[in-house]
Amino acid sequence: MTDTRHTQPGVRLADLVERFGGQLVGDPELTVSAIAPLDSAGSTHISFLSNSKLRALAAQSQAAALILSPLDDPTVSATYEGARIVTTNPYAYFARTAQYFVSLGEIPAQPGTHPSAVVDKDALVDPSAHVGPNVTIEAGAVIGAHVVIDAGCFIGRGARIGEGTHLFANVTFHAGCRIGARGIVHSGAVIGTDGFGFAVEGGKYIKIPQTGGVVIGDDVDIGANTCIDRGALADTIIEDGVKLDNQIQIGHNCHIGAHTAMAGCVGVAGSAKIGKHCTFGGAAMVLGHLEIADNVHISSGSMVSRSVLEPGQYTGFYPLAKNAEWERSAAIVRNLASMREKIRSLEKTIRTITEEK
Repeated sequence: MTDTRHTQPGVRLADLVERFGGQLVGDPELTVSAIAPLDSAGSTHISFLSNSKLRALAAQSQAAALILSPLDDPTVSATYEGARIVTTNPYAYFARTAQYFVSLGEIPAQPGTHPSAVVDKDALVDPSAHVGPNVTIEAGAVIGAHVVIDAGCFIGRGARIGEGTHLFANVTFHAGCRIGARGIVHSGAVIGTDGFGFAVEGGKYIKIPQTGGVVIGDDVDIGANTCIDRGALADTIIEDGVKLDNQIQIGHNCHIGAHTAMAGCVGVAGSAKIGKHCTFGGAAMVLGHLEIADNVHISSGSMVSRSVLEPGQYTGFYPLAKNAEWERSAAIVRNLASMREKIRSLEKTIRTITEEK
């Protein structure tokens, strides 16, 4: 089978170590052209070991070089014959190396505005920015240096896009919203939609105007079809370094702390305040007006129904079981209150009999 993996011109191991650090064991002049998995890497590839359970696979790898930790190196090097870059965090080293290889093959977006784009005369677009086909930029918007706005994006009135940020095709970035430097917003994301705010009178809903904005920090990634609602009065805030996967909903007036990460389909209801360095597994849900401390980790599918004020791992779902077993367990749970009363009654009876003796 022909190897269709995209390759780049060779990169010397010495250059990688000079750029990213680590201890090189082997020929510094050896060149590698791509990163590949342990089990399929060949003589022109570099691979990595970040899971010690795969030591045996790494030891037999045909890769020209490996990235691995000091803990794994003695075992792997006993049989592996290629070069090694020893570093304390192989996975992070792999990520930076992968970024570097991608950058070598990138065709940078050219500065300028496509003729089909509609840019209001009162918008400010840096000359180094790229504005693609059928983009709309409304009055008062400010587009920073080296920003890339791909085809079909909408930038509302007074919005601000920070230096080096990339909006992929068909992103909607509503009026008055802001994002900092080096952000990535993937296709279909909608920033600054109205928050879900209504008052009730006589059984009918009365819409509450959503007059706040969305303020997003630097180095934030926002996945495809993710929606972040604007605040009702104050702003919805996404701090620096936050990573949001695809199809996430962030409600109005939420505050997401720096370097928090959320996997796909997470939902956060309005006015929730989430700390820094938190993680949320896929489809986790957070109810509104709750507070979550720094360094809290929520398992996939969990429902956060109360504030979490201490760091740690939290899980809020019933373990998966066969349906018949789950139904039996659910029936028991429904009857726990009456069972408790029966147990208390039995305990009282036992105490009475014991005392009479």
